[in-house]
Amino acid sequence: MIRSMTGYGRRQAHWAGGTVNVEVRSVNHRFCEIAMRLPRGMAPLEDSLKELIQRHCSRGRIDLTVSLTGGRETRRTVTLDRELARQYHRLLDQLRREFRLAGSIDLALLAGLRDLLVVTEEPASDKALQTLIKRLTAGAVTDLNRMRQREGKALTAHLNSLLTGVEKELAQIAARIPQAVQEHHARMKGRIEKLLDAGKADAGRLEQELAAFADRSDVSEEQARLRSHLGQFRETMKSQDSIGKTMDFLLQEMGRETNTIGSKANDVEIAGHVVRIKGELEKLREQVLNIQ
Repeated sequence: MIRSMTGYGRRQAHWAGGTVNVEVRSVNHRFCEIAMRLPRGMAPLEDSLKELIQRHCSRGRIDLTVSLTGGRETRRTVTLDRELARQYHRLLDQLRREFRLAGSIDLALLAGLRDLLVVTEEPASDKALQTLIKRLTAGAVTDLNRMRQREGKALTAHLNSLLTGVEKELAQIAARIPQAVQEHHARMKGRIEKLLDAGKADAGRLEQELAAFADRSDVSEEQARLRSHLGQFRETMKSQDSIGKTMDFLLQEMGRETNTIGSKANDVEIAGHVVRIKGELEKLREQVLNIQ
């Protein structure tokens, strides 16, 4: 089952007269990368929350944000940046002396300066609050995965459509090859007859050249491998595991076989089908970037 790497989940609950909000967002990423923004005092939860997310998300950039608003159990604290205060005092004193200004640098002046006093809200260490945050995170991750699954269903339909387009082009290539060989036979015969200027070419030499061309332009193996990769891709789409990397590898192999068909066939019409296949493969690759 295909799951997108893009999703969003949110849960909220009341706590001690305030609210706890948990949001989880995910976007595509080559690996599983988790970033967290937790309230002060909730750092001990980081490892357990990370483990919870990893159980459900094997790839993607996941951002978890936990915020608290209000609540009787919230402590407000004031901190003083002493080093910043010293710098303010030193620079103001230099300014006063340089311009010979009157007045003094007193407490009222320093207290009004930016960022010297910082008020922060910090939840009291509460096991019940930690348990609530874990429960809300689990619910938000569940919502996230549901959205990723819904996105995956839409991706599945689109991928199947693109794969069908590749298969149709491949079928037209297979139908064109016999005619392409005959047309090359006629062109080669005309050139040989013209060069010999004898009205009739050496039949034996002509057959040798045609046999060599047929061998060089035989793309039956490439077609078979491309069909096999298409089948593997469809089977991979049904897997319950993380499949994005496998799909990317199969697309690389499909591209290699397609390039070989184009170079060996040496036919304008087949080249057109090859270009269209490449276009469909590129669209597939863009979609696979967002698959877990």
